[in-house]
Amino acid sequence: MGDFVDLGIISETGEYQIRSVEKRQNEIFRVIVREGKKKVTAANCDCLVIITSAADPDYKRGIIDRFLVRAYQWGIRPLVVFNKMDLYNEDLFFIHFEAERLAQLGIESFEICANSFDPSSPNKSNYQQRFLKNGIAQLRDELHNKTAIFVGQSGVGKSKLISLLAGNSILLKTNEVGKNKKGTHTTTWSEIIDCEFFQLIDSPGVRSFALDDISKDELLSLFPDIEKIALKCSFSNCTHSENAKGCAFAPLWESDELADLYLLSRLESYVKILEELAKVDAWNKKNYSS
Repeated sequence: MGDFVDLGIISETGEYQIRSVEKRQNEIFRVIVREGKKKVTAANCDCLVIITSAADPDYKRGIIDRFLVRAYQWGIRPLVVFNKMDLYNEDLFFIHFEAERLAQLGIESFEICANSFDPSSPNKSNYQQRFLKNGIAQLRDELHNKTAIFVGQSGVGKSKLISLLAGNSILLKTNEVGKNKKGTHTTTWSEIIDCEFFQLIDSPGVRSFALDDISKDELLSLFPDIEKIALKCSFSNCTHSENAKGCAFAPLWESDELADLYLLSRLESYVKILEELAKVDAWNKKNYSS
């Protein structure tokens, strides 16, 4: 999905024929570990729109960082949308901190409540934007003349937001969040939505985002902010824990500077994913080694 092709017409039948496929600028893919094959979902995307929610389901920083791993792997610019902001409770998370930690990576954040828009008037909302400078208007501008793939945990309002951005000319199926607040799957396949000024690629929602096809060695390069410091550690097998000897992150643990706290939050995500990949690697070696 998303390939650019050169079409020709068969003179005898009048039918179109693909003559050639242009080189892809990027691919949205996963590697099927058991088969050793790459499964491509889409290609030639300009940006990856990561949608999270203030509540129902609850905001999860770790899922955003997992999607950012993919954005770096695929070479696609990420954007982060905080949806359902009418349900925002600062006791659960502090949006200014989350938006600024993303800004440190050069990633823009958007404050939206897709539920607040009148279906007959997609530019009018009863939600008052309060926290971030970017809202629905800025997101539309950012997507102008671009192709974007939308990703997010199930239940965050991905399909409803896409319908809103499409001016409700295309209404995607949506569903209520389940009783366990994890959301229910409503999109089961990827599809391109051709809007007047931009194209959107809708993809199946996920409750978690596995990265088990990424190697431990590759992971560090997909956390460029962590890699820059980790390369200065005294030992190549450094665990980057608070008491690790010779760890380049050691000064950060004693710091109360916001820039250091942003970095430590990223380090926490990196270490957690690294531990998961170590378990996956051990399991694969046990079950797939010849």
